[in-house]
Amino acid sequence: MKLLAIDTSTEACSAALIMDGQVIHRHKIAPRQHADLILGMCDDLLKQADIKLNSLDAMAFGRGPGAFTGVRIATGVVQGIAFAHQLPVVPVSSLAAIAFSAWLEKSATNIMTAIDARMGEVYWACYECSDQGVKEIVDEQVCLPENIVLPENGSWLGLGSGWGTYEQELSNIAGSFVSEIDGELFPHAQTIVKLAEISYLQGDFLTASEAIPVYLRDNVAKKKAQQ
Repeated sequence: MKLLAIDTSTEACSAALIMDGQVIHRHKIAPRQHADLILGMCDDLLKQADIKLNSLDAMAFGRGPGAFTGVRIATGVVQGIAFAHQLPVVPVSSLAAIAFSAWLEKSATNIMTAIDARMGEVYWACYECSDQGVKEIVDEQVCLPENIVLPENGSWLGLGSGWGTYEQELSNIAGSFVSEIDGELFPHAQTIVKLAEISYLQGDFLTASEAIPVYLRDNVAKKKAQQ
């Protein structure tokens, strides 16, 4: 199959193409440059693979949570391409993508991912990973770092920018349950495309109009006004 994935939900901007099991990708840490970079990354991948958009089986994207502008960029790009070429869409959680990268790299199974949500909060969730993808153990949510409660069964890896920004606060809460921390790991389209392939083959995909972003924090404008 041929599936193109993009992610612009954090400081990282990335695109990846899977074709017959092989993955090629582009990636750059480029805050506030996502809109300028992402279409060029997609074009580069399609040229390298010598295929056109209408040859794809599906599109995928990091649907959030993450930076509001970045999540909207990815949603808009994927919806536009999918509408134009009548392609199904696979939304993938940005938090789940971080977790699955740890499974792919080191076969880690219990992952707590956290993304810096600004305003003193984190987006976070807990996952159990396998070659079948990710299973959500604790639902995605946004809260203050000190309000996080981890399951007490087993040891967890703490991954994502939330751990980089709030390592002390998170360690105070979850330190005894966390065996390893990486606060510099971001969602990557290279992982998103693999999760999307699993979902697509299971029949788990949407139409372009159904592919919407996930923000978690609905009252962001109100909070900003109060600060």
